[in-house]
Amino acid sequence: MINGVIYLLKRFSWFKRVNAKVTYELLAKYIPAQDWHFMNYGYHPRASDAPLALDGQVTQLYPAQMYHYLAAKVPIEGKDVLEVGSGRGGGARYIAEHLRPQQYTGVDLAGNAVDLANKIHVLPNLKFIQGSAEALPIPDNSVDVVLNVESCHAYGSVPKFLEEVTRVLRPNGSFLMVDFRNSQENMHLLKLALKDTGLALQEEEDISLNVIQAIEAEDATKRQRISECVPPRWQKLFSDFAGVMGSRFHETLKAGTRTYWRFHLKKIA
Repeated sequence: MINGVIYLLKRFSWFKRVNAKVTYELLAKYIPAQDWHFMNYGYHPRASDAPLALDGQVTQLYPAQMYHYLAAKVPIEGKDVLEVGSGRGGGARYIAEHLRPQQYTGVDLAGNAVDLANKIHVLPNLKFIQGSAEALPIPDNSVDVVLNVESCHAYGSVPKFLEEVTRVLRPNGSFLMVDFRNSQENMHLLKLALKDTGLALQEEEDISLNVIQAIEAEDATKRQRISECVPPRWQKLFSDFAGVMGSRFHETLKAGTRTYWRFHLKKIA
């Protein structure tokens, strides 16, 4: 009954905004684990993907790979990078540390998430600020790359978000995004919205299989992390949210009713 009501309410922009803010404020406040830096479902590389060559161990390898193989679509070193929906900051930390942009700014609606990210991810070229994806606190034509990882499905207005992306990008800047939709029809609507931005599509890829493989490869460690970090009464709910094997997210991806895509667009000068 409750899930059915929530499903209906998600059709309204105001509810999507409120739901996203409340959810991520609570997660950052009550699950502030130092070793839980990412909230995406992860990416399992293809055989054709260049292997990662990293110094030291990366926490949550598959979610880190989601960021790596997205950011690797364009040169990052020395660039001004903006991430919209930076969450707990793990992806921002990974890129700022390993791909060496001049400046990496993460924007998130949830103040608790911003505070947590600023506390646990401290680098000279990295900062996190609070703001809405639909009204970015960023000047016009001021960033070279905008990243958006598994976030825009929760926005009240995706077209407003995309208008903001176009506004803040410099000429020849790149927009890199990965996200899912709960039906083929809704993914088609996202592609139409991307086309309407006027940004030039460079590449689009269905990475649903890579996400499925990541979920299955990380399942044991994810369940262990949930058992250690989440209060027992919330573990089942959080397991569904986190997309463990057998969850609705995992099963619908396998069935093909939910799809997950990666996009690279460019603002032509």
